[in-house]
Amino acid sequence: MTTPATTSQYCTFWADGLHFGIAVRDVQEVLRYQEMSAAPRAPESVLGLINLRGQIVTAIDLRYRLGLSTRAADVMPMNVVLRSRNEVVSLLVDDIGEVIDTAGAPIEPVPSTLPAAVRDVLTGVIALPAAILLVLDGDRTADLPTSPPNPKGNP
Repeated sequence: MTTPATTSQYCTFWADGLHFGIAVRDVQEVLRYQEMSAAPRAPESVLGLINLRGQIVTAIDLRYRLGLSTRAADVMPMNVVLRSRNEVVSLLVDDIGEVIDTAGAPIEPVPSTLPAAVRDVLTGVIALPAAILLVLDGDRTADLPTSPPNPKGNP
């Protein structure tokens, strides 16, 4: 069953070849790679902490968070900084797309063929002319599971 979209503008990005979008209203900014400090005893999906103009921001590796394959060591991730439950977190992604307007496009249910860790953070999918946009729920994505999702390519 399709549902009308509650927003029509999405900030888009890629992780492990998957095309994701998150509502523009949830995105604070998009940044190139930022130096990180270690976050001792943090969950494995937290790659570190970044200093964003004096604000300490947790950097979550979206690939690890979703159980996807690891990023090549020589590839620097980019940051999608979002607001989630009155906190600011950074999702580390492979590449940034553009802001797209999907006005009038319905949100379809999440396909059962996607890995469970990916399905759990999606609100639905939107069929675009050249791709499928996986619509992320920012709050659920920023919530860190207590155990890893058994990612491919990670120990």
